[in-house]
Amino acid sequence: MLNAEDRELLARLHEEPLEYVPHKLFDKPDAEEILFGRAEVLGRASTRFDDEGVLSLNGENGDTHLTTAQEILLFQRYNFARMRIAKLARQSETQGAISLEGARHMLAWAHRATAIRAQIVQLNMPLVLAMAKRTRLNGLDPNEMISEGNLALLRSVEKFDCSRGFKFSTYACRAILKSFSRVAMRTARYRGHFPTEFDPSLEKGNFTDRQRDDLENRCLQEIREIMTENRASLSEVEQTVIRERFALDAYTAPAKGRTLEQVGTIIGVTKERVRQIQNKALAKLRAVLEDSYLDG
Repeated sequence: MLNAEDRELLARLHEEPLEYVPHKLFDKPDAEEILFGRAEVLGRASTRFDDEGVLSLNGENGDTHLTTAQEILLFQRYNFARMRIAKLARQSETQGAISLEGARHMLAWAHRATAIRAQIVQLNMPLVLAMAKRTRLNGLDPNEMISEGNLALLRSVEKFDCSRGFKFSTYACRAILKSFSRVAMRTARYRGHFPTEFDPSLEKGNFTDRQRDDLENRCLQEIREIMTENRASLSEVEQTVIRERFALDAYTAPAKGRTLEQVGTIIGVTKERVRQIQNKALAKLRAVLEDSYLDG
């Protein structure tokens, strides 16, 4: 039985178009032995070959650069693996269903192709960084350039034909530069629509300040109405404390209420007693406000 990961990969192989770059070597009956050293037999119930087809490049001083012959071999292996996947997929379409053995072979070649592609991409990733540093396009996001360049590198691996005699780096660099041009054009179109850069902090601050001011004004107006109608049943002393502490009688900004000590002088009590009266009065007002919100 196939595990969940292999089932998902198998479904994707049947859904996506299966393409490869042909090579005259693939027509030879012993092509697999020429490319991989031997025609490997897939183990029982396995979905991977023991040899994934990648090259060992642990050279002197950590050198991992591909020679021309190694580069050609990797691309031949990669496209041969994709060709085998395509043939197995066509066979399953002809038969109307794919056998378990056929599915295991298709998955094994897919894993092999993925491993080879990953090695090619990893070895050529420095191309993207080098081209990004060399390309002087002011005002572009470096991260966006590198991301677009990486996608171009992946597409180049899919399309490169090693039989034409060119180095992959030559082919890939042109594709990477084109991807940078697309980023520049996209950025230019964006700036044409939005000539001024959006500043989230200013927008947020302006909106938040206006929203807060509106809310405060509505609350003050409602409290004034409650005080005028005395719906909170405040005593005269409580009304005086609230009006003086929060400057409810001042309708022009900025309005600044009196301190506890100042209010205590007006009504002839200590500031601690003013605090107690204030808290009691605020509790009554809060209860009325909550009732009005619930009713609304």
